[in-house]
Amino acid sequence: MTTVVVFGGTGFLGRRLVHHLAAEGALVRVAVRHPDRGRRASLAADPAQVIVFRADVRDEASVTAALAGADAVVNAISAYVEKGGVTFEGVHVQGAEIVARKAAELGVTRFVLISGIGADPQSPSPYIGSRGRGEIAVQQTFVGATIVRPSAMFGPGDALFGTLADLARALPVVPLIGRGRTRLQPVYVEDVAQAVLRILADPGTVGRTYELAGPKVYSLRDLVRFTVSILGKRRLLIPVPFVVAEIQARLFEFLPSPPLTTGQLDLLKTDNVASGVLPGFPELNFLPKAVEQVVPTYIGRSAVVGS
Repeated sequence: MTTVVVFGGTGFLGRRLVHHLAAEGALVRVAVRHPDRGRRASLAADPAQVIVFRADVRDEASVTAALAGADAVVNAISAYVEKGGVTFEGVHVQGAEIVARKAAELGVTRFVLISGIGADPQSPSPYIGSRGRGEIAVQQTFVGATIVRPSAMFGPGDALFGTLADLARALPVVPLIGRGRTRLQPVYVEDVAQAVLRILADPGTVGRTYELAGPKVYSLRDLVRFTVSILGKRRLLIPVPFVVAEIQARLFEFLPSPPLTTGQLDLLKTDNVASGVLPGFPELNFLPKAVEQVVPTYIGRSAVVGS
């Protein structure tokens, strides 16, 4: 039985990945800082196949223990806000380098790093820049590492449509950050999990970088209108300049679960779509689901984007 370690296995993508791997017969180690959360997140999987390890990517000893005897590792850890001693540099760069280095030293065969479309080591954004530098650190440390860059992911419990729906339910107006002009190519989180499984199973994916985006490109305004229409509500859309949204995001970050962070805001300042240069779902022989197919199943009645 193949043993796969998933760092960040309780996250939005990580917990789906754990369930898919277990369903395929893999022995999965969920490596997380808080084991209790890991056990709750793995309840839907076969307990004989899912083991929870306490591991912090900033602690080499705990990383080594989690990786010992593993065949593959997926680093799906992401931090959208810096607080409680967690920094973008510490998680996305230093932590990613430690996991990759220990995996290489222990003879782990496959390494997959979950990054994101738009990752850029030269970006002035602390979040986006750390993502790009993390990719470089992993590629330099683990020969043959595969980088996966999803677009904005959606699914039950997401921070995209779920947040927009909460705003539309609670407020008579819905803010349009940056006038809603940003173009996005949202991707279904379950499709990303399935794609990672295919990558792990295919030796031809070694050393490659994949951009995983949905089948359609939308403006943020389109997605807001879509969400409002699903709920069957009429809401006034109010443009919010980025400078104002940044002040709000910094205040939100004091909350336990901020609806908007400066890292997420930075991602909205440029289009978040696949470049068309790197491989993606077509090269994995996979057709991702569209927003219209999935979002109404967990938000409300069906609707058509742009209507």
